[in-house]
Formats: sequence, structure tokens, C-alpha cells
Amino acid sequence: MAAPMSWRRLVYSVYSPAITGVFTRISDRLFRARDRRGGSSVLLLAPLLAEADPAPRHVSRPAGLAGAQGADGLCGHFQWMAEHVPAFRVPGTRIHMLTSPDEFYQTMKARIKTARRRVVMASLYLGTGQLEQELVDCMEEALCRSQENGDAPDLKVSILLDYTRGSRGQTNSRTMLLPLLQRFVSQMRVSLYHTPDLRGLLRLLVPQRFNETIGVQHIKVYLFDDSIIISGANLSDSYFTNRQDRYVLLENCSEVADFFSDLVDAVGDVSLQLQPDDSVTMLEGMVHPYNGNRQDFSAAARKRIMQVVNTAQVRQQLLNGSEDSEDDGMSEGEEDTWVFPLVQMRPLGIRVDEQVTQRLLTDAGPDSTVFLTSGYFNLTQAYMRLVLGAGANYRILTASPEVNGFFGAKGLAGAIPAAYTHIARQFYSQVCRLGQQERVQLHEYQRPQWTFHAKGLWYYLQGQDRPCLTLIGSPNFGYRSVHRDLEAQIAIVTENEELQSQLQEEQEVLYQRSSEVSGSTFERPDRHVKLWVKLVTPLIKNFF
Repeated sequence: MAAPMSWRRLVYSVYSPAITGVFTRISDRLFRARDRRGGSSVLLLAPLLAEADPAPRHVSRPAGLAGAQGADGLCGHFQWMAEHVPAFRVPGTRIHMLTSPDEFYQTMKARIKTARRRVVMASLYLGTGQLEQELVDCMEEALCRSQENGDAPDLKVSILLDYTRGSRGQTNSRTMLLPLLQRFVSQMRVSLYHTPDLRGLLRLLVPQRFNETIGVQHIKVYLFDDSIIISGANLSDSYFTNRQDRYVLLENCSEVADFFSDLVDAVGDVSLQLQPDDSVTMLEGMVHPYNGNRQDFSAAARKRIMQVVNTAQVRQQLLNGSEDSEDDGMSEGEEDTWVFPLVQMRPLGIRVDEQVTQRLLTDAGPDSTVFLTSGYFNLTQAYMRLVLGAGANYRILTASPEVNGFFGAKGLAGAIPAAYTHIARQFYSQVCRLGQQERVQLHEYQRPQWTFHAKGLWYYLQGQDRPCLTLIGSPNFGYRSVHRDLEAQIAIVTENEELQSQLQEEQEVLYQRSSEVSGSTFERPDRHVKLWVKLVTPLIKNFF
């Protein structure tokens, strides 16, 4: 009975400031003595449940890098990103869009087996089934080879997962990795990120099944020597079989791989370290995420992570400036593509992805087309205002209720597909009220026996029949992605026609399995949303 009661309190607090105030005062008194001993205050429920979304932050429009091709070229459109994040120039021929869960899985297995220097994997969690065990076996094979044959004696394996999701149940991500950690102590590292927002009384009350809703490590990066896969897919069997996501492989892109390796290391340094006996410890000198002071942890984590971003940005600016002095703009030859890493970690005060995404949506002008997809249609208020107020055409793809990952779940989770139907209907009604049905269209992905988890966007400039930019990675464009979780994706800007064609094909294949939403969609009996689901939708928007 404890679990339902704790969540009923959370639901009530969305609608009752009085209850929230009482809970807050009790929490403060219970833990005030602990604060005096150097600990941290309890995270109050009121800020967690706040629905308010600030107006979009204005992002300045600095001049592009030297060598920009003018206002009408790709550099003129997108090189402003280099003023905010590192900019990596790579050959477009080294970037490949993977198209299926099986291709994603088989590529990872093959790359792990042949890795000689490093395997770095960041995910929400590692599943516990046979397919996941085969992935662990590939790591063991690579580590054994490095020890026995001396073929790759410096091979290191680093895994970053979320603490709450990775520790759920008796058999979990930790137990899957413990045998490797025990056998290859000097070559293996497992870091478990714990959000600083789950602490105190909240940490005691929220049941294990739901504690990840407060905030998680959500970055999905899979790195093998100098090649890297950026995706939204987790390390779990459904993501290897019948859960549609997006995946991009960057082959032999050492600078991009180095950046993400350093980023995962930085997050790992402020995370709990899994020990061979299944205990966890913090690195010496690091602030504890939930026992230490909340502000001190966030400041230390932000400093460590932004050191990686800022160092790479300065290095790439110097490198790109040197290259620009020798050629004009993007190379006509090999290096015809830019990769911009975008990081969002608002609990730590890092908002890079949010700011860049807002600028992209703001700048999307008339006759441009943006195809935007998310497995969970829950745009923040800021993003929604930009979509409805911009001049570009939008084609938004989301999951139909049947392919939502929560379809058929028990309890509150089982209401999530219906809640997203309610959110979609509200959005569609707003589009109709504004008379923008032609400019903004909503589509639902449908595929029997599959679920849908793809996210990102494809950007078509005016007069182009292929996209020149894509965003791909872990963010969902929703409240959680912006406000609660650790996220990372990349913006790929390319003049490479073959890569543009890959992006176009990827987009078209996903949308071919969809149907356009109309007013009649929400009148169907299977789209009826119960009153209690409508009442808890604000809660679901904030936490799922």
C-alpha cells in the first residue's frame, strides 16, 4: 500500500499548494539537524512538480567561423553553433545511418570484439536477458584477448549507467557487470550516476519502480576505439529486436570519439563507482550526489563536465581557424560535414542543447520544413510556442498508443499512452484554433508488434529535397529531457549528397509507417481518455 499512497500524495501536490506546503515544512524540520552536520536539504516536491516553463531564452546570433559561404550557404545558416559548442569537421563518407535494431546490435557486438584501445558505453541501463548477456560476453572476449595475446594490452572498458534504473531488482545491470569487474579490475570501470534531486524524504518515499522519474542519466553513446554510435536506444533486448529508434555510426572520427569519451569520463567522475563486492563509492574529493550538499554537487559536476566542453571548443576553434586560413568554408573535397555535440543537464545548470534547439526552431523560416519525431509527444511549452509561432512547415511524428512503450503496463504507467493521446489532442486543437493545419501536421507511427522510441529532427532548407541537418541522440523535446535528465545528442550539418540521401531515406521510411492525425482520430472509441487520466496528465508530463 505504500507505493500507491506516495504517488497519491504526488498527484495531490500538483493541484494542492496547501498539501505541498505542509509536506515541505515537515521535510525541513525532519532533516534540519542533518543539514547542520554538513548534509544537504531535502529536495522539495513543489519545485519538482512545477509546470511553469520560462519563455524561450534569446540566443545571440554571432558571426560564423572564418570562411563561411555567405548568408545563403550552409555555413551561413548553421555555423553559429560553433560559438556555443565544439565544431568537428569530418568527411561525410565516414557517417552511416543504421536502420534497424538488429543492425545496431550486430554493429556493437562486432565493434566490441575488435576494439584494441577502448570501449566506452553510456546508457540508461543494461538489460538482463540473453541478448544483453551476449553483449557482456563480447566485452569479456575482448578483455581476455588483451590479456592473453598482448594484442591490445591497454584495452579499457568504461560503462556509465543510471544508478536507480541500473539497480532495480535483484538481477539488474550491476549484477550483469560484476563478473567482469571482479575479473578485470584494472581494465574495467562501471559508473552509476545518481541525480542530486532524489534525496532525503523524497528518496525514502518514492518506490523503486518510480524513483527514476525524478531524474536519470539518459545519454546513449557507444564508442569503440575511434568509432562511435550516437543513439536514443538503450542496452536492452527490445532495442535490439522490435523497438524502433535512430542510430548513427561515425567511423574513424577520432576527435568526436575523444570528446564523447571525455564527456562520459567526466559524468563518471561525479557518479558512484561500482566495486567488485557490489558496493558503491565516490571518487576521493567528490561531493556525494544525495548525501552531500545539493548546490555543491551541482557546482562540482558542472565544472567538471563543462571543462570537457569548453576545452574541446577552444581546441576546435583554433584548429578550424587554422584550416579556414587555407581554404574557403566547408571543404569542396573530403571534410564536408560538421558535427556539433549538444549537452543538456539542467539539474547541473547546463542548458546547451535547449538553447541550440530553441535557436534552430526560431530560425526555421518560411518554406523550410522540419520533420520532428519523439516517442513521447510532450513538447515543452517553450518548444510548443516556437513551433506554433514559426514560419516553417512542421511534420511531427510520434507513437500511436499501441506502439507506446508503456502500452499495456499496470497501474499509473498503463495510463501513459492515454495521457499522451490527451496531450496530442490538446496540441492538435490548438493548431486548428490557429488555422495552421496545413503548416503543422501530426503523424502517428504504427507497426504491429513493435514499439516506437525514435527522436530527433531533419531540417530541409528552402528549395532542397534532401535534409542538410539532423539532430540525433537521447533528448525527447519534452519536459523531462529539458529539466530532469542528463542528455546528449549531435547536430550533423552536411553538404555530402550521399549522407543527405541517407538522412532523407531514414526520415521517409519512418514516416511511411505513419498516418496523419485528424480531428476524427480523437473521436474513435479506442482514443477515449478517462477523466482520471486527464487529471494526472500534468504529473505524467513532468515525470514520464
